[in-house]
Amino acid sequence: MELPAPVRAVDLALSTIAPYGRPDLEARLRQTRARLLDDRIRVLIVGEFKQGKSMLVNALVSAPVCPVYDDVATAVPTVVQFAEEPVLTVVRQHDGADGPVEQRTSRADVPLPELSEAVAAHVAESHNPDNRQKLHHVEVGVPRHLLQAGLEIVDTPGVGGLNSVHGAATMSALPTADAVLLVSDASQEYTAPELEFLSRAVRLCPNVACVLTKTDLYPEWRRIAELDRGHLRTAGVDAELIAVSSQVRWQAVTTGDLDLNAESGFAELEEYLVRRVLGQADLLSRRSTVHDVLAVTDQICDSLRAERAARSDPARAQEIVRELTGAQGRAAALKERSARWQHTLNDGVTDLNADIDHDLRDRMREVTRLAEEEIDGGGDPTRTWEQLTTWVQQQVASAASANFVWATERARWLARQVSTHFDDQREAVLPALRTEASAALGAVREMKVREGESFSFGQQALTGLRGGYIGVLMFGFIGTIVGLSLLNPFSIGAGLLLGGKTISDERRRVVTRRQAEAKTVVRRYVDDVTFQVGKDSRDMLRGVQRDLRDHFTDLAEQLTRSLKESLTATERSATASKEDRVRRIAEIDTELARLETLQARVGTLLPEATPNAPRPVVAAR
Repeated sequence: MELPAPVRAVDLALSTIAPYGRPDLEARLRQTRARLLDDRIRVLIVGEFKQGKSMLVNALVSAPVCPVYDDVATAVPTVVQFAEEPVLTVVRQHDGADGPVEQRTSRADVPLPELSEAVAAHVAESHNPDNRQKLHHVEVGVPRHLLQAGLEIVDTPGVGGLNSVHGAATMSALPTADAVLLVSDASQEYTAPELEFLSRAVRLCPNVACVLTKTDLYPEWRRIAELDRGHLRTAGVDAELIAVSSQVRWQAVTTGDLDLNAESGFAELEEYLVRRVLGQADLLSRRSTVHDVLAVTDQICDSLRAERAARSDPARAQEIVRELTGAQGRAAALKERSARWQHTLNDGVTDLNADIDHDLRDRMREVTRLAEEEIDGGGDPTRTWEQLTTWVQQQVASAASANFVWATERARWLARQVSTHFDDQREAVLPALRTEASAALGAVREMKVREGESFSFGQQALTGLRGGYIGVLMFGFIGTIVGLSLLNPFSIGAGLLLGGKTISDERRRVVTRRQAEAKTVVRRYVDDVTFQVGKDSRDMLRGVQRDLRDHFTDLAEQLTRSLKESLTATERSATASKEDRVRRIAEIDTELARLETLQARVGTLLPEATPNAPRPVVAAR
């Protein structure tokens, strides 16, 4: 199979710079080549519960890869990717394991008697309730042309509210995605949680689009689509809205009817994926490839030009040596731990840790305060415990996802701040900062109230009898002083009143104790979430710090070595004979011509490239 053009360009660059003995620059180009070969373009399919996400994926790839039921939800993510033959791989997660995803999971292929049934056995809620199989995700490989270019479609579980626990997990996966499709059916216009999710998604992902499904079921889908577009404009969300019918598409696939396929709306969706997702990813890959090749060859060209200037004009050799010595000193300073970019990075990560921790704790304290107010004003919490726990989990998940979005944005901002220290060296390229999806909320134990003492009818009667007995005795003895019997209307009435009051006091005591227990459970749950999410945030920032440190240290080392070789060649030229200078100048001209030819050829990877266009400064994918 023929290699893509960017890969061929990198191979040409590697062969061109091989005679110069620069393993550091060769390693950089090999890293670029590996990124181009292994890069996948991930599209997340997200949305509320039962909006037609799984059917959309099936219709998009024209294969029953995701189970579809009327009353059963998807329990774990399903990753659909290209494979020569249909294959199903189950990825299990290990409790208590730490480190990257590869170290926390294990993979196993599953026999495929029937693709849809095999997938359903692992991802459907009926077969895997509450993800008891401890699956991280399931991978399905199918031979489809749309996927062959590297497209990877992820069917996420129905979140049952985009601010739920699943919604927070989906939000944490956004930085790993190249595109997000929010799926909502045509039964109603967008809800507030959907619009809030979109507002956050556009800040974390380069491509966000909205898909309106089930247009065949709702005749008023065009009015709903216009209302949704209005909501998007009001919310300031720049996202396309595409209306589709998965049922019509599936009918078109089974019958081969092109008119039905056009009516389904999937042609527009496929065109969006090819143009905006695959097309933009290819453009970013080409830009990063052009930047890397130009950066590497420029360092060699600068060294050759400095040597040529010194050999052409020996009188300027000392001046060139002084200039190179100063540049080498500045480049060497970038490698030191005391370099300004190191201070910016270290101080930035320290400040980010403090700010993110404070933001998370502040959000969780507000959730705790609101929950306690609800418990205090709601009577016996055991009667509304299910609704209360659902509300608390949603609020906590929403707070955690908002904190994660802010942390990711601040981390990217910090990367740009660090890169400004390298602007003078034309190396303001950022590494890929794709934070790993967090599973913090899934690791937190559920909120459960202990079985406390009951207050049944028999216990209430016994409590009332005890209070009434005391009342009868107390007022009966008082009555005997004035000549009444122990049991008289006054003592009996007092007994009834005291018995009722005793029952009421005991009921209030039981409710108060249950409220206190409920508050304790809520606080413990919020503390656990704060602990887990806080650890994930700190781990994410440490990863960002390591990535930026290693990236910019490598750049500084490459620049230092290039300047050192330029200085050595310039100093050597000062003592060379006239014949050696003439011969070496001719060799340098030949080498420069070959490198400039390479640069011009690599520049053609960008369709918009012009002779005087500025060189791109991009973030590697």
